[in-house]
Amino acid sequence: MTQPRVDRDALTATVEKIVSSTPLIDIHTHLYDPAFGELLLWGIDDLLVYHYLVAESFRYFDMPYEKFWSLSKQAQAELIWDALFIRHSPVSEACRGVLATLNALGLDVRKRDLPAVRKWFQGWNVGDYITRCMELGGVQKICMTNSPFDDLERPVWERGFQRDPRFLAALRIDPLLVAWGDTAPILTKWGYGVGVSLTEKTISEVRRFLDHWTERIKAHYLMVSLGPEFDFPADTFAARLLEKAVLPHCRDNGLSMALMFGVKRRVNPQLRLAGDGVGLSKLSALENLCGRFPENKFLVTVLARENQHELCVLARKFRNLHVFGCWWFTNVPYVIEEMTRMRLELIGLSMTPQHSDARVLDQIIYKWQHSRRLIAKVLADKYVDLAQTGWDVTAEEIQRDVSNLFGGEFKRFCAGPCAELSYTKGHK
Repeated sequence: MTQPRVDRDALTATVEKIVSSTPLIDIHTHLYDPAFGELLLWGIDDLLVYHYLVAESFRYFDMPYEKFWSLSKQAQAELIWDALFIRHSPVSEACRGVLATLNALGLDVRKRDLPAVRKWFQGWNVGDYITRCMELGGVQKICMTNSPFDDLERPVWERGFQRDPRFLAALRIDPLLVAWGDTAPILTKWGYGVGVSLTEKTISEVRRFLDHWTERIKAHYLMVSLGPEFDFPADTFAARLLEKAVLPHCRDNGLSMALMFGVKRRVNPQLRLAGDGVGLSKLSALENLCGRFPENKFLVTVLARENQHELCVLARKFRNLHVFGCWWFTNVPYVIEEMTRMRLELIGLSMTPQHSDARVLDQIIYKWQHSRRLIAKVLADKYVDLAQTGWDVTAEEIQRDVSNLFGGEFKRFCAGPCAELSYTKGHK
């Protein structure tokens, strides 16, 4: 039988149009509701002192680390601009992202005029600028990362504020799991009857803490970033607290648990936030979690490229595992395309291919514009492959698929169907 003729150009154009225009949910960022004031980073100086560019700049700097950190944000930004954009062509993805953002905002980057760019940003108010960035990125909702252990963030939640409905909360609990020895005294100070030893009373009080903050921020899911050494089961505070307190809390409240595997903290502490690295994770821990707790739902992304294939295979075996995003060091075009193609070929459309991980509001513009192009390219190839079998996909079917990839599958997964759990305490 002859292979059907396929109009590749027409099909590709249809896919590109749908992918570029479909609104999405950015399911993991480090952005904040505007009520948090200066915690919401935006503008050219914050774009330039983003930790990706800080680490890259120090490959050219010969100054002591301490001297750089003693400078004002504006002075740091000027040094980075000079090193990465003036003295060298800005070919890295982090540098290109700054230029792509400025270009999308209508600024002429050919002038290389940092003071003029800075002056342009000063003409915006934050409310209008949020709207503009979300429009350019095609972002409908933004999931924040919210930690009650952050001394700047916690007071805002405690005094209350009018929520911006575009910003959704996610409860981050890293100190609880990975630094319990330091965190237990903090909980005690806040009025929770915990001890370092994980007695029944301590577990109960940890549950009370989780209940309180889940309700206070109306968390859509819980999350933790884990090092490559994390294992489960194991006789560690992290594994035991996860099993005895966190996962029961998630089950009772119908909440997914986001696990982000593979970060090696403070590989070079002199770089501060820019000093973290990557390590190969033990995904046998994830296999054990998914198998032992089928009524829990796990949102998972992994940092090491070498872990991506195993993660996809696990997702084929456990329907309570949802793969999402190209995180941090994998958020570069070459790897994004590879990961997206592998995921589609192994687990189809039952995943969320990307999240921005944005720390600066403006980044949702370039991160989503760049990712959309790559996702469209891979999807177009897959639809052409289908057409060559005689299976024609309609524009309506493509729209359905893209809507699912851009938030539909995330919402479906977080709502069930594995354990037929319903949201309680106002979580919807």
